This record gives sequence, C-alpha cells and structure tokens, in this order.
Amino acid sequence: MTLQEKAVCDWLQAHEQDMLALLEEIVNIDSGSYCKAGVDRVGQALAGRLARGNIVLERFPLSEHGDCLLGQVPGGAGLQGPHVLLLGHMDTVFPEGTVARRPYRAQDGVAYGPGVADMKAGLVMNAFVAMAFRELGGNTLPLRLFFTGDEEIASPASRELTLRMAKGADAVLNAEPGRPTGNVVTGRKGAFFIDFEVQGVGAHAGVNHEQGASAIEAMARKISALHGLTDRDRGITTNVGTVRGGLSINTVAPQAQGQLDVRFPGTVDGQALRGEIQRIIEAADVPCTCGRVTHEGTFLPLVQSVRSQALLQDYQQAAQRLGFSVQGEFTGGSADSGLASSAGAATLCGTGPVGGKVHTPDEYCRIDTLVARAQAVALTVFARGRD
Repeated sequence: MTLQEKAVCDWLQAHEQDMLALLEEIVNIDSGSYCKAGVDRVGQALAGRLARGNIVLERFPLSEHGDCLLGQVPGGAGLQGPHVLLLGHMDTVFPEGTVARRPYRAQDGVAYGPGVADMKAGLVMNAFVAMAFRELGGNTLPLRLFFTGDEEIASPASRELTLRMAKGADAVLNAEPGRPTGNVVTGRKGAFFIDFEVQGVGAHAGVNHEQGASAIEAMARKISALHGLTDRDRGITTNVGTVRGGLSINTVAPQAQGQLDVRFPGTVDGQALRGEIQRIIEAADVPCTCGRVTHEGTFLPLVQSVRSQALLQDYQQAAQRLGFSVQGEFTGGSADSGLASSAGAATLCGTGPVGGKVHTPDEYCRIDTLVARAQAVALTVFARGRD
C-alpha cells in the first residue's frame, strides 16, 4: 500500500465514529419516496457534513420528489476528463411515522432502522470517501458524488440526471448494500412497475345485473393472464401486488385498479415483454369493459460488460489487500446501476456496507463493515487512476 493509500485508509478508520453519528442522524429521518420534505432533510444533513469537509453540494430542485445533490472532488487534472461516480439514493420504501415506531438502534456491531442498509449506510460511506480524498488528495480521476431521492419508485424524476452523471464516467460505484454474503452485485434484473385500471359498467347486482359489466371480473382475468407471463426458466416474474375496486357488495363493479411488478434479466427483450403486458391490460376480457395503464416506472437491467468485469477485479484486489474477499452476485432486485450501465460506464453495485432483510422491519446493516467497505471503494478509486 502506498503512503497516500494508507493515509486515506487511516483517515477513514479515524472517522468511524463520525460515520456512525451521521448514519444515526439520517436513519432517524423519515424519507419515503413520496415524502419530499423528509428526503430533502436527509440531503440537508449530508450537505451539512460534507460542507465541513469542504465539499459544497449543488442542488437540482425537483417539484414532487427529493432534490438531487451533486458534490465534486477534483482529480489530477481538476474536474476534466473521465470521472468516478459514487452513486446513492436518499429515499426509502417506508412511510412517514416509521421512525417514531422503530428508530435507529445498534447492538453487537449491527444497526437497525428504516433504510439503514438500503441505503443510508451507503450514503454515509460515499460521503466520507469523498471527504477523505478532498482532504488528502491522491485521486487521479475526479470524483462525482451524486445522491437522488426517488430510486425506490424507479427514479421517475432523477433518471435523466443520473444518466447525465454517468455519461463519460470511467467507473460507477453504486453503494447499494453489500449482499448478506459480503459480495458485491454484478448483475440485476430490469423491472416494470405498472399501475393500471379497468373501467366497467355499474348496475344493481340484483335488479338489473344483466346491464352491468364487472370491472372486477375483467381485472381477475387480466391478473390471471399477467401472472401467466411468469417464466422462471427465462428469469421473468410477474406479480399483481395490490388490487382495489368496486363500490359495494350489491353493485356490479364499475371500476378496479391494480399494480403490477415485473422483473426480467438482460437476456429478455424488455420491449416485447412490455408490449404483451400492454395487450393484456387493454384487452376487453369482459364485454363493455376497458383497461389502460395509468402510471409506469422502469428499471433497466444491470448487465456485466468487459469494462465492468475489469472494475470488479479492481475492487476484488482492493478488498484482498484489506483482508477480505468478495465475489460478484446476480440479484433479482433492480437499481440505478442499470441506468449507469446503459450510459456505457463500467458499473459495480452493492459496494455499500453489508446488510440484509431490506424493505422489512428487520432490515439491518453490519456497521462493522462500514470502514472496510469505504476503504475498498477508496482503493478502487486509486486503482482506476492507474488503469
């Protein structure tokens, strides 16, 4: 390890308690994807800590979701040339009031709380890596630190900004939680999140049943057809996770709504799959009914390229120098790393501290991995400057 590498790694170790304090602070802020005020409060907390480390964040205001934030650390040639993007999201899946019921707590090297692993620990890690380089230097390539606020709902407002930040990057390290195995993520499925509705014809269920057209019956037929698209051999899964509809028990239902989750690997033609879904939703399964898509979010698959394989090797070598080993894993979850990869950047995901049971009340983060994973990212940044 060079003197400069050692200095950065030692700096990160020395700031472990500062990392934990910031982690507790932002976990104890409700920041669900639809809670703009909460996501922006997380951003303010991160901005305040980064400012003390001489990194001023540029804010990209968004009207309905949390503002995006960009911090930059110059490299050997200033801010010119290819950069390393440290990526993360500030939103969680948990509604307002969750923190009051189960705030941050830590016990035996494990932290718990809403979003502690997915991905507030990763935000803290990326922030401190950036501050270490800002104070000590040594990064040949400039760093971009980019935080979004709507990733959990497929990044409807931040998508184009993320693509812009990833364009021209030498490497993208997305600090989603490291797998429970300790591994990083080299492949992810793409996803469609589709809200849809069915309109029928209301009627009295006893007096003039024949004049009605049940939206619920049509919805049921559509659910059966949509679930029939699941093909586990090809890696495709479909799930209608929520359904609402009807007016009363004695009324032929005039309307119904559903929400569909679809996952597919990069080997599947996503557009063809999307076309089949559209056909099912719009089909007149029951005469005098009609269906339509009302809202949609899309995640792109993360597909490992030759350049991404080289990035994985850099990270693996960094980890080995620190005394631990990692492999690349494929996961059915989706993330903004798919966007970064689609921009042509070498991309590695799951570089954050190790965690698990995300999106549940039992979500946890192994805080004993916080410093080591930060050091591995830092050594990878050094390596990219030598490649």
